[in-house]
Amino acid sequence: MTDSTRHRAITSPALPAPAGPYSPGVALDRLVFVSGQGANDPKTGQLIGPDVDAQTEQCLKNVQAILEAAGSSLQHVLRCGVFLADMRDFPKMNAVYARMFNGHRPARTTIQAGALPGDGMRVEIDAIAYIP
Repeated sequence: MTDSTRHRAITSPALPAPAGPYSPGVALDRLVFVSGQGANDPKTGQLIGPDVDAQTEQCLKNVQAILEAAGSSLQHVLRCGVFLADMRDFPKMNAVYARMFNGHRPARTTIQAGALPGDGMRVEIDAIAYIP
């Protein structure tokens, strides 16, 4: 089996179009790698409001849509990377993150990024999950 037949791009009509030449997600065997997701509304393509609470929820909804398209879910996430425009947003982001994961606690790294790709973007989240 060649590498190109072992992995597949994951897309979903429930997602905003990628901002560049990348796949929203890639599955390899039972692993799913989700590209960093911003808080763009899939219906309008526009960034959700300025507060980190709403943006974190939309980021995770976008991650969830990719995972579901791959046959997985937030409950199967092994690791997340969270990139904040301002580390002072950590408590608000963390509260929404905990609610969205509903008791599931994947490994996680959270950093303050020098800049995020989009005017007004406060948070970006990527993930690695498995397909049960």
